[in-house]
Amino acid sequence: MNDNVVARPCWTVLADKAEDQVTAIQHELGQARKRLESLQSSEQRVQAMYDEYREKINSQSNASLGMSEAMNQRQFMSQLLVLMQRVKTDIHHTENLLLSIKERLIEAERERIKMQTLADQNATAVLKALNKREQKKMDEMGVMQFNLQPQH
Repeated sequence: MNDNVVARPCWTVLADKAEDQVTAIQHELGQARKRLESLQSSEQRVQAMYDEYREKINSQSNASLGMSEAMNQRQFMSQLLVLMQRVKTDIHHTENLLLSIKERLIEAERERIKMQTLADQNATAVLKALNKREQKKMDEMGVMQFNLQPQH
């Protein structure tokens, strides 16, 4: 009867691979969060510029501005609104990307836990087999010592 239980390195390799996958997705999540923060900062700057120009136009009398100057400022404000809309669209896309990455991270974490559990179970089985074999040897030695003792 073969009682040999061997450690299967495939489980630890798969567990390590799953861990690497989780780490890669966490890195991707961090990059997406940085991009979102950058976009939100850009949105705030564009909004501040727009508010500043709107305030400037409202504070000055329309008569003091030349026609071309007023047109230029309105055109610039229009461009700021287009830019703000583009930034808001990018923010929306990045938020959706974040949700997608979070779902992938949850799935990768499940896979990592599964592989780690299988690796741990394999290690436990190997340890139990070794302990059982060691105990069997100890029992055999104890029986031999008992048999070698002189009988009274």
